[in-house]
Amino acid sequence: MKPGLLIALVALMLGACRSREPSFPVEHVSLKGATVVDNGLLGWAPSSVHELFTRTLRDSRRFEFLEEGGKGKGEKDKRALEAWSFTLELPFTREALKDGSSFSFAEVGVTLAMERPGVEHDQRYQVVGLGEVRVEGKTPEARREALREALRRAFTQVTHAAALQLAAVERPDAALVQDLQSQDERVREFALRVLADRRNPAAAPLLIRQLEEDDPQVVRQAIGALAEMKAPGAVPALIDLVKDREVGFVQEVVFAIGEIGGTEAEAYLFTVAQGHDQPDVQAAAKQALDTLLASRKLAAPEARGTDRAEH
Repeated sequence: MKPGLLIALVALMLGACRSREPSFPVEHVSLKGATVVDNGLLGWAPSSVHELFTRTLRDSRRFEFLEEGGKGKGEKDKRALEAWSFTLELPFTREALKDGSSFSFAEVGVTLAMERPGVEHDQRYQVVGLGEVRVEGKTPEARREALREALRRAFTQVTHAAALQLAAVERPDAALVQDLQSQDERVREFALRVLADRRNPAAAPLLIRQLEEDDPQVVRQAIGALAEMKAPGAVPALIDLVKDREVGFVQEVVFAIGEIGGTEAEAYLFTVAQGHDQPDVQAAAKQALDTLLASRKLAAPEARGTDRAEH
């Protein structure tokens, strides 16, 4: 086969593979936060930021804006039910010095929240991106262009992460459990989020392991997911987690333990409510225990009543 023909065939096959990747319907994209609305460092109006991000989504070929689809009404209605709403935020745009470097770096952080209504509960996922570019000059124009390029890179990064996360949402549980063994950390993370959202027991051991992480945000997300899942196996780890912690954090964990429930949780909350040395923690444990006992009573058969259809 001639080299030119071989190259054309490979390109065609790669294009076909890419075209088979699923695209995700997007209903609308909104901006949020003061960093988008008024940003003198970036020097772009919110409309320019919005335009750049939507263009990045389109160029990835993984997202389909509903108003641009050329499909029939029936298929459009179906896609509308599956559509996601995106909310974009820029937590920071800044210049920072790296250790040992004489150059400053433009840094832009991006947070993208993705939401859509679900049958049992609304689905909500979040991905983040960080763009970094070395500032090559000291003029305002050079610094501004570096920030804009950092923003472009952050948008590319967060777009790829969003596609991976939404692809995980479309996968069945069995495939996601297999993804937990992936060599790609992002694939493992996104699979874990979806399994936790579905309250699959396979997610609990990994979430419990995340309680040992140094990143407070990761720990808090794991606590919230375990509470949502009502994973009783997490209670001992949560109890250990509160040792030598500040009062506000202990209160969060106490309420999470109450959400999970079970015999061990009830015993712990009773002990804390009776004798913790911090009044705020004691009050939180009492409130969590009261809520737990009330929900248990409501779940009891006698609370639900009996079938009175017979006469």
